[in-house]
Amino acid sequence: MAIAIFLVIFMPTTETGPGQGEVALPPTGMPQEANVVPEATAATVVESEEATAKPPTLPSWDWQLSAPFAYDRVVDVMDVDPDSIVSSDVAALKERGTYLICYVSVGTLESYRHDANQFPAAVIGEIYGDWPDERFLDIREIDTLLPLMEARFRACRDKGFDAVEPDNLDVHFNDSGFPITAADSLAYAKALVMVAKGMGLAIGQKNVPDLVPDLVGEMDFAIAESCFEHVWCDKLQPYLDAGKPVYGAEFTNAELDWEAACSAATEMGISLILKDRDLSAAITRCP
Repeated sequence: MAIAIFLVIFMPTTETGPGQGEVALPPTGMPQEANVVPEATAATVVESEEATAKPPTLPSWDWQLSAPFAYDRVVDVMDVDPDSIVSSDVAALKERGTYLICYVSVGTLESYRHDANQFPAAVIGEIYGDWPDERFLDIREIDTLLPLMEARFRACRDKGFDAVEPDNLDVHFNDSGFPITAADSLAYAKALVMVAKGMGLAIGQKNVPDLVPDLVGEMDFAIAESCFEHVWCDKLQPYLDAGKPVYGAEFTNAELDWEAACSAATEMGISLILKDRDLSAAITRCP
């Protein structure tokens, strides 16, 4: 997708600390509350479908997965790691009307998660690139993985989240150690949709633009990393056409014309933010 270049120069609003943006960032070392995931059962039991809260369209949004955090930030939508936020902060966000998305890696195993020892060795594959604590999962083994992911989704719901972000559905694009195909990723994604919606959670598509035609009717929103940098935002148009929100994030270390990306995002109807690679509290918004 070509991005038009505009000559108007502006200074984007960057929120990095006291006096710069909407709130002061809290100090590092915030108290952490373990997000204890209940032990998965041998077989997944999908609950009767509950009413699912739909995500806001064209909202202000933020994505915070690493310290320092700013959970007192006033936004319409916030995507966070459930292991990094305490229940009191969740309650405060909900009181302000913030729609909360729960980050869950469904295609990789992070060794530091509380339930990591529940994943059998047979489904654990190669290390994921520059993340030595993260390994790909054999997502073909749905009967093994689905109960584990169901337990994670239920922990999100019980903590007060409205939706889940199922990350790393693009295992078929990576050297995972398994012969995984796009069809395998699609089957796994659809199974996750049933689990999420069965417990009243919305669920979004994370990246994998090749699966948009098959998932736009199943998912409630989309989250796109670097789609302007890598020129694939147009693949998400079916979500926008269906009235479903697209939340975009570009990164500060990318070679990107931020002004042009903002203009294109505004024209398309994508809610776009600029973040550091660690997805800490610092944020730049389009004007």
